[in-house]
Amino acid sequence: MAISLLPKGLFSRENNNAKEYNMFNGLGSLSHLSNARSRSITPENFSGEAGKGGMATTGTGAIPSRELGVGWKVSPSIDLKAGETFTLADINKQGMIQHIWLTKLADVKGRDLILRMYWDDQVHPSVEVPLGDFFCNGWEHYAEVNSMPVAVLPGKSYNCFWEMPFRSRAKITLENRSTCDTQIYYQVDYSETEIDKHCAYFHASFQRQNPTEPKTDFTIVDNIEGQGHYIGTYMAWGVNSPGWWGEGEVKFYIDDDKTYPTICGTGTEDYFLGSHNYDIGVAEPGKESAYSRYNSLFAGVPQVIRPDGVYQSQTRFGMYRWHIPDPIRFKHHLKVTCQVLGWFDFANWDGDIKNRKYRPRQDDVSAVAFWYQTLPSVPFKLLQTRDELSTN
Repeated sequence: MAISLLPKGLFSRENNNAKEYNMFNGLGSLSHLSNARSRSITPENFSGEAGKGGMATTGTGAIPSRELGVGWKVSPSIDLKAGETFTLADINKQGMIQHIWLTKLADVKGRDLILRMYWDDQVHPSVEVPLGDFFCNGWEHYAEVNSMPVAVLPGKSYNCFWEMPFRSRAKITLENRSTCDTQIYYQVDYSETEIDKHCAYFHASFQRQNPTEPKTDFTIVDNIEGQGHYIGTYMAWGVNSPGWWGEGEVKFYIDDDKTYPTICGTGTEDYFLGSHNYDIGVAEPGKESAYSRYNSLFAGVPQVIRPDGVYQSQTRFGMYRWHIPDPIRFKHHLKVTCQVLGWFDFANWDGDIKNRKYRPRQDDVSAVAFWYQTLPSVPFKLLQTRDELSTN
């Protein structure tokens, strides 16, 4: 049975000549009955067991709830000590994670917290990404994100709605690499349900180069081995020198591609579904030239930080592109890259194409790749150290 990645949901399955729908993300099947059992893991119910929520007698809320007693927000969060890795969820059944909500105190940076996810019996993670980057907030400044699978909302609450199926076990951990203790509030919503044989496993990996190598494509992800489909990219791009930076093409090397890719885009801002350097002055002549922020279901630039002004050095961008209606399918291998390319003397260009010249750049570029694939997957390269990930 073919799998649809359209917003109406991921899959349906035949059962005794009747169609039972397990649609988790869309509106298309809200009225359909299902045998799935809804569960939720929070610090009030670490196991997610039925009828076991709100029973805590100790926890981070024990002092303010001392006169109210059990059932009154005794354990709304966890203490995550410096250097500690905490298991947020460990589910030993078949099912599907549908939603993750999380927020943290401001004393720990987003890149000091490493999110990892493990599926079934695989000992190495299928997800290993700094927390902020996983939720499209790679820089240490809040950016509101309003997209279909990821939302970051006021108060800096992180939400994702990626479907994450597992057949025997799901384990989610969070490592605190900082020197500060912190508190984490979180909720993992999932269903105990039969998983269709066609469903693949959710993966996400992280890459950073600062600076990037001149005249060399930045690798968003490589060494994906197995069958699957690529579903999205988040990039945190720091501009290390003045001028426009986003002419580089995003390339997908599918299966047996070697020197040249099967899919080659037309420019970085085009890949994120914008155009003309995200400049509203281009779209509406007479308006002041400036980078624009935007959010949409499948693409956005929710963050533009301008410490040195428009088109100047040290501008920082946060950008996402979700391939939900248009996943990139591969049979056994995938590599994704992006050129780091701009223009020479962009600000003084006279409009004559003969006077334009591309400029290879060396910027601070990070990326999270999101995809589904079969198991086993290839172990990720060793994640960079805390200092190497720092944005300060």
